[in-house]
Amino acid sequence: MHMSSAAPAMSSESASGHQRPPSLGALRPPEGHQTRDRSPSPMKSGLIPSPLPTRRTRTFSAASRASEGPTYKGVCKCFSRAKGHGFITPEEGGLDVFVHISDIEGEYVPVAGDEMTYKLTTVPPKNDRLQAVEVVITHLAPGTKHETWSGLPPKLLD
Repeated sequence: MHMSSAAPAMSSESASGHQRPPSLGALRPPEGHQTRDRSPSPMKSGLIPSPLPTRRTRTFSAASRASEGPTYKGVCKCFSRAKGHGFITPEEGGLDVFVHISDIEGEYVPVAGDEMTYKLTTVPPKNDRLQAVEVVITHLAPGTKHETWSGLPPKLLD
């Protein structure tokens, strides 16, 4: 590397020739810059529909096919009330099955280890994945806290 007698143009350049990133304090908008209000996210306002089929958006034919199908047993692998979905591990093995919050019937929010029964439907548009519907918790996992959908205090089960 050729060293010249002129001072480097950037003071943040190291001896190896690489630039160091500026500090957060150095990052400021240009003089006279006006901030603009951000438009609300279309996802938060509900302008863009969710791609997940819910009880409300499922077609009548898909719902009736699921209702007429067999009932399966499984165990709740995980469920996030905040995200509105979770997964069930089938009793007979195989891939975990997706479950949406709108398809859970009963008083309690599922937690890992809850035994449940469910029926299956396919997830559009490709119909290559399965989703649990008509999900009922048949046995609450012992020793776990279960909150109700209404937000009442959790109940400790023995």
